Amino acid sequence: MLLLLGLMLFFVLGARQLSVHVRENLSFSLLIDDDMKERDILALQKKLNEEPFVKRTIYISKEQALKEQTEAMGTDPAEFLGYNPFSPSIEIRLKAEYANADSIARIEQRIRQNSDIQEVVYEKNLIDAVNNNIRRISVLLLGLAGILAIISFALINNTIRLTIYSKRFTIYTMKLVGASWGFIRRPFLRRNFWIGVVSACLADGMLWGAAVWLIPYDEQVIPIMVLVSVAVLVFGVLMTWLCALFSINKYLRMKADVLYHI
Repeated sequence: MLLLLGLMLFFVLGARQLSVHVRENLSFSLLIDDDMKERDILALQKKLNEEPFVKRTIYISKEQALKEQTEAMGTDPAEFLGYNPFSPSIEIRLKAEYANADSIARIEQRIRQNSDIQEVVYEKNLIDAVNNNIRRISVLLLGLAGILAIISFALINNTIRLTIYSKRFTIYTMKLVGASWGFIRRPFLRRNFWIGVVSACLADGMLWGAAVWLIPYDEQVIPIMVLVSVAVLVFGVLMTWLCALFSINKYLRMKADVLYHI
């Protein structure tokens, strides 16, 4: 169950990392006035790079824009128009938290205050679609992770309760000879603590064994796996320890006549 839980957590964190990557690749372009000098455009680009919402910017000159469109279209527009119809532009890649239509609308208002910027171009429908799909996938994965966590807790709890159930008369005998509750609980809690540690280590080992195949393709797998490993260890130890604590307390509170009827 810890292995399955770790896999689901890996997919959740991986999906979050992917959503950040997708959002940070969404961009919009600023079309610059043809009369603006290149040094002024570069100064504007430098100023934009200092803004908190900017991940990075790319300056595209008139000549570069013409070259890219010529390669894409297979013909040179300047040949039959007699001039270069393209304007210089700055492509802005936003930080993930700003890559949504509302933030871009506010950024657009701020940018348009510069009279040298002719137009702000971006695909609002594409940005909305990407954010909506990311939101749906995130909710689905979190829901599955929550359901799996509940199932894991129930199964592990039942297993531990059955183990302690088989020792219920031993617990009662220890109470009869005067052992304190803390003394009776200690060996059960210690045993289940180490069971949680060993189980989590085995699950983490299998997860890392599978992750080794993914690391050459994406190094971001490493920090994700570190978080998953820690989460599986903490969850495994806490779950087994708490389940043991609740179960042992249940039998410590029971009287002898009840023990024979459960």
